[in-house]
Amino acid sequence: MGWHRWRVAGASAVALLMIAGCGGAGNDVPAAKKPLKVVGQFEFHSLDPSTAGGVFTRLQVAETLVDADVRGAPKPGLAETWAASADGLSWTFTLRPGALFHDGTAVTADVAAAVLNSAQGKAGTPLATVPLKAISADGSSVRVDLTEPFAPLPAVLAHTSTQILAPSSYGPDHAVTQVVGSGPYKVAHIQQPADIELAAFEGWRGEKPAISEVTYQAVGRAESRALMAESGQSDVTFGMDPTSLQKIKQSRNLDIVDVTLPRTILLKANAGHEILGDVQVRRAISLALDRESMATALLRDPEMAATQLFPPSLPDWHQASATPLEHDQTAAKDLLAAAGWLPGSDGILERGGKKFTVSLRTFPDRPELPILATAIQAKLKELGIALEVKVGNSSEIPAGHQDGSLELALFSRNYALVPDALVTLAGDFAPEGGDYGPMGWNDPALTSALHVLASGNDAGQAAESRRKVTEILQTQLPVIPVAWYRQSAVVNTRVEGLVLDPLERSWRLSDLTWKK
Repeated sequence: MGWHRWRVAGASAVALLMIAGCGGAGNDVPAAKKPLKVVGQFEFHSLDPSTAGGVFTRLQVAETLVDADVRGAPKPGLAETWAASADGLSWTFTLRPGALFHDGTAVTADVAAAVLNSAQGKAGTPLATVPLKAISADGSSVRVDLTEPFAPLPAVLAHTSTQILAPSSYGPDHAVTQVVGSGPYKVAHIQQPADIELAAFEGWRGEKPAISEVTYQAVGRAESRALMAESGQSDVTFGMDPTSLQKIKQSRNLDIVDVTLPRTILLKANAGHEILGDVQVRRAISLALDRESMATALLRDPEMAATQLFPPSLPDWHQASATPLEHDQTAAKDLLAAAGWLPGSDGILERGGKKFTVSLRTFPDRPELPILATAIQAKLKELGIALEVKVGNSSEIPAGHQDGSLELALFSRNYALVPDALVTLAGDFAPEGGDYGPMGWNDPALTSALHVLASGNDAGQAAESRRKVTEILQTQLPVIPVAWYRQSAVVNTRVEGLVLDPLERSWRLSDLTWKK
């Protein structure tokens, strides 16, 4: 298509404004003929559904067998109906008739079963954790046989790693070489890791997108994304930092759309660490956090101060009766003193000749994380804890988990990556821990409660099992909640119809229209 793309990641504000000043070449083009310009923070270094993240489902290029509504309840995707056998060991997913891939080939049960069999063999994907016996084609249906009942299976088949791609997507070694999906938009051009051009798919049998061309650009710096929104270089901009949002609120050409997400910003502590393995130390760190002040000053949203791991946007898991996490610096100092940590001559806590020095890893993809890390560093310094903040790549957190070098990490965890939070929790809090779950910690009672929930045989005790999970996590603090999360997008007033998905499965670009 030859659409012109601005490359601004890392550009200075001056350079960006120069671009904006000379960027009017397309202003005389009727709106209906322009591509919708979308900017976000997520790069994609792989095309494989298991490692590309959700970019191709967010852009409505690829579909999964099952979709989900805004509350996480399953709804039809490529499968229009599904049912489980009486014993819960066999599920049948009947495909939507007439569905086509972007290369014109039919979406068949054979293709879908082959894709899912490939996905379940890839470590780290939710499907790999399901007690699978076999996945096969049965006429126009996909049949999934299990070794034991697993109630949240439909939610797993809504995860982005299970997106169904056409056989033409794969090379000779079965590596994904192009993304040929079945959604309302098809890929016209990709330049990894930051640029995608889309066109409306003429074979889509649902409601046709009102805007037929879309560009997506990943831009790493929040300041650059904000400048692109302000200068009109972006129509829809995701991943805005709180400071930029305050400034943008003054603009008459930009609107802000937001939604509370089932996502929590948390501190992951290495409970196998010689210092952090002490639950009293983890409780002291939690007590040191002035969550309300951080949420007010840094996130500009005091309601996002986390009093427990699960936010109110997860109503089945959020426990109104739970004793809230609080800020109490005196109590924190008392806990540390009881654990043998006393101030040294330089003010840093010491025990047995060893100073209380730990490191915290975080990353800038979500712009609020580095500033929250700095605030946490300041609060822990008041206790006498020397915290070294390392801002790097997000991949360093799972890598540090795997090699044992991680001490503390600050990141945000979306508990609805799979629409049923139970699936993510079962992976994160498995006995061996998870890349974004506990490290060096497990609790048999918690493991048992999650297993009972997954079996679907809880005999009406699901609410009690979820309460028990929250109680254990609130007491042991293998991960320390910091803040809940509100997603915001900046929308140019020339665009109408954006409604954010709280599950972040789709950006719903096909619903957008140009303002008349």
